[in-house]
Amino acid sequence: MEPLRLLYIGDVVGKAGRRAVQTLVPSLRHELKLDAVFMNAENMAHGNGVSHTTVEDMLTAGVTFFTSGNHVFDNKDGVEYLKRSDSKVLRPANYPAVAPGRGHTVIEIGTKKVLLINLAGQVFMPQQVDSPFYCLDNILKQYKLDDLAAVIVDVHAEATSEKQALAWYADGRASLVVGTHTHVPTADLRILTHGTGLVCDLGSVAAADSVIGADKHKVLQRFLTQTPIALSPAETGEVIFNSVYIEIDPTTKHTVQLQRVDRILPA
Repeated sequence: MEPLRLLYIGDVVGKAGRRAVQTLVPSLRHELKLDAVFMNAENMAHGNGVSHTTVEDMLTAGVTFFTSGNHVFDNKDGVEYLKRSDSKVLRPANYPAVAPGRGHTVIEIGTKKVLLINLAGQVFMPQQVDSPFYCLDNILKQYKLDDLAAVIVDVHAEATSEKQALAWYADGRASLVVGTHTHVPTADLRILTHGTGLVCDLGSVAAADSVIGADKHKVLQRFLTQTPIALSPAETGEVIFNSVYIEIDPTTKHTVQLQRVDRILPA
C-alpha cells in the first residue's frame, strides 16, 4: 500500500509567514506528491491567534488542517472560529473542557482516516493545563485505532525533554509526534523503537530579520528595559520556511520516512 505523504509546517507568524505558505505550498504539494498538509497556526493572524480570513487563505493555499497552542485564544475573531462545528483549527486538548474549540479530530484523506491530536506542555509554560501524557491516554481510548491510517500529535511545548518524553510515551501508539512553540527548528528527526516519528520542533515560517518572528527592535527594547513592550511580527524581507516531510505506512501506522523541508522565500 502506498504511504501517506504529509508535510507538517512549523508555527506560521503573521503576514510574512502566510505569504510564504501561499507561495511555497502549492509547488511543494506537486513536488512531494503530498496527500495532506498540516500547519501550526497559533501566530498566524498578526502574530496572535487565527481569524476566519487567515484560515480561509491558508486552506486556499493548500493546507488541510491546523493545530495551535497557547496563543490561539488571543484573537477574538479566532475564538469565535474555534467554536464552529466545521472549524479546521484544533486547540490543545489538555486545556479545560470549557475552553472554546476541540483538541482532537479524525480527518479523512482520500479513503484513509487520520487522527490529529493537539497537546500543550506543562514545563515552563504559563498556563495551568492537565498532563499531556494522561490526556493522550484518554483521547486514544475514544477511538477504534484499527480504523485509522495514522495518529499524529502536535505537542506545543517549551522543553525539548518534555516533547521527547511524550514521544517515547506514545511510541507504537502514535505515528508521529511533532513539537512546536519555540519557533526554532531542531535536528533530532528520528523514528523511535516502535515506529513513532519524532521531531522536537518543526520551527516556524517567519521573517528572517526578526527574533522568532517578532520585530527585533521591540524585542530588544523589552530585554534592555525589562518593561512589557507590546510585540508585533516582522513583516518584510526574506522569510524562513520550516517544515518536515513525513511518510507513514497506513498498514502499520509507522513513520517510514522523516525529512526536513526548509526553504528561504526571497524578499
